[in-house]
Amino acid sequence: MVEWLVEKLRPGFKVATVSRGYKRKTRGYVLANENSTALDIGDEPMQFHLKFPETPVVVGEERLVAIPQLLHDKPDTEAIILDDAFQHRSIKAGLNILLTDYNNLFTRDFYLPTGDLRDVKSSYKRADIIVVTKCKPGLSEEEANKIRKEIKPLAHQPVFFTEIEYAPAFHITDHSVFNLDEETEVLLVTGIANPSSLKNFIEEHSLAYYMMQYRDHHIFRIDDLRDIKKRFARIEGRKKIILTTEKDAVRLVKFKYELHQLPFYVIPVRHHFLFDEEEKFNELIKIFIREFRKVRVEGMVSVAGE
Repeated sequence: MVEWLVEKLRPGFKVATVSRGYKRKTRGYVLANENSTALDIGDEPMQFHLKFPETPVVVGEERLVAIPQLLHDKPDTEAIILDDAFQHRSIKAGLNILLTDYNNLFTRDFYLPTGDLRDVKSSYKRADIIVVTKCKPGLSEEEANKIRKEIKPLAHQPVFFTEIEYAPAFHITDHSVFNLDEETEVLLVTGIANPSSLKNFIEEHSLAYYMMQYRDHHIFRIDDLRDIKKRFARIEGRKKIILTTEKDAVRLVKFKYELHQLPFYVIPVRHHFLFDEEEKFNELIKIFIREFRKVRVEGMVSVAGE
């Protein structure tokens, strides 16, 4: 969702992202630059930085500290996208977008450590927009309405529905494109929390797949790469590739010399809004930024006049 927002907003606004930088080896405030790695800023922020190199990408454990520093470094910033910050109350966001998985709606989930919830369920009332993600293909309006009734959105809370959409895979080093087909055997290498959607996609679009699964945010080492090569060599198919996610790729690209010699591909993923509501969602975000910016400018003029 952060990538979606950056992609849609950056043509009209100067946007930046702020993340915690989970599992990075640094501490404190870090503004990504051309020398940054996933170890410096974390895998997801590194993914943002690689995709949108002109967009400021900041990490910091304390967003309350990171945001003023970002505005000092990039004073022309018009909108800041906070990654995974709904439960952090030290910053009062102007617009809250709550994501909930179709396969594990927050209404049915449990609190940590039994489930995935990090905030009380009633906190959904703080959201301005709710998005039900990872919906099954062909979700009907009737099913969507049942979910809306279960969520019980407040009058001001629009509810959107998205499904996962996969783009053609590209090589991890030279970015050549590869299209999966029913003759391809795939070795799936991943260190993400829930690869079930990706596994289903590969199963439907390949001859067979084999999997090497690592822990979420796993830092790949040279021994891991050797294991991957050995496992790949045991696949006897004539047409075979290694496939990974974009998030895993930023932790693997440090082995670019070794990877260049392998059919090692990355599969991009993005939201696809159901019921033709993509533009409605995008416009809600843009209207908020325009109106917020207008209020801030009018306020500054008023103060300056005094």
